[in-house]
Amino acid sequence: MLGIAAFVQAQDKDSTLQDFVGKYKFPEGSVVSEVTVSVEGAGLVMGSSIGNSTLVKIGEDLFSITAYDGSAQFKRDTNKKVIGVSINAGGYALEGTKSDGIAIDKLHAVLMNRNARLMAR
Repeated sequence: MLGIAAFVQAQDKDSTLQDFVGKYKFPEGSVVSEVTVSVEGAGLVMGSSIGNSTLVKIGEDLFSITAYDGSAQFKRDTNKKVIGVSINAGGYALEGTKSDGIAIDKLHAVLMNRNARLMAR
């Protein structure tokens, strides 16, 4: 029984993390044009043209951007679907909207994760 409960909790956790996965686009002239959020291991990673950072959950839909001493507050619509993100990091405040290009976003996230792992070696 305990094994089944742990498995269900792990699945719930993974599906919750999947809510945040995708590409978030920012207005023209922002310090970055977009960020990509992906699942890596048991957590989330946010990547942009500036670099990558682990996201650590600190509240409901609120994460610490560890590499940049900042925060990411994800926004949901009335159907509880993640539709955007507010980022405060490095002295910048950004408001981004989630893109719906899921297949391309997942491929991009996989490539970014692979590159991040190679650079970390």
